[in-house]
Amino acid sequence: MEKKEVKSIIEALLFIWGEPLSLKDISDILEIEEEETKNILNEMIDQFNYNRRGLRIVRIEDSYQLSTRPEHYHWISKLSQEKNNKSLSNAALETLSIIAYRQPITRNEIEAIRGVRCDKALDTLLNKNLIEEKGRLERTGRPIIYGTTKEFLRYFGLENLNDLPSLKDFELKNEEINEGEE
Repeated sequence: MEKKEVKSIIEALLFIWGEPLSLKDISDILEIEEEETKNILNEMIDQFNYNRRGLRIVRIEDSYQLSTRPEHYHWISKLSQEKNNKSLSNAALETLSIIAYRQPITRNEIEAIRGVRCDKALDTLLNKNLIEEKGRLERTGRPIIYGTTKEFLRYFGLENLNDLPSLKDFELKNEEINEGEE
């Protein structure tokens, strides 16, 4: 099969599936090696970006998904007449940040860091599928431990957790802000 045809099939698979599709699944469907599939996908990503297409291919860990370009959000949002409340409150963002950087983590540990209860924020994050229960600790009360999901990576445009900004970057910026106030 020609590479052009393989690219066309991959694009159709990603479009119809909607959710992230694993490299293994794509390779199995095409009946070609994963390494070759990965190379073709990387070539497609570069082509989509070079041509500034309205769609892009996003890599999320070992999966791929078609998505619109973030810079087109303004125009795409005009399609929706209803107000879509997808934004997160500051409390939910704080809680999500703590989970992202400290996972796996319990509710009590999150509350100790934030200094306030986080039940509502956890419910919001669970409902939006940005976090999930990763299990329970083997100690008194068997507390639930939380971690982020693939949806979290997709929501924030990350390939994996290593793409999170370093906490040292935030510490330096906070020091610069504090020095500027003096």
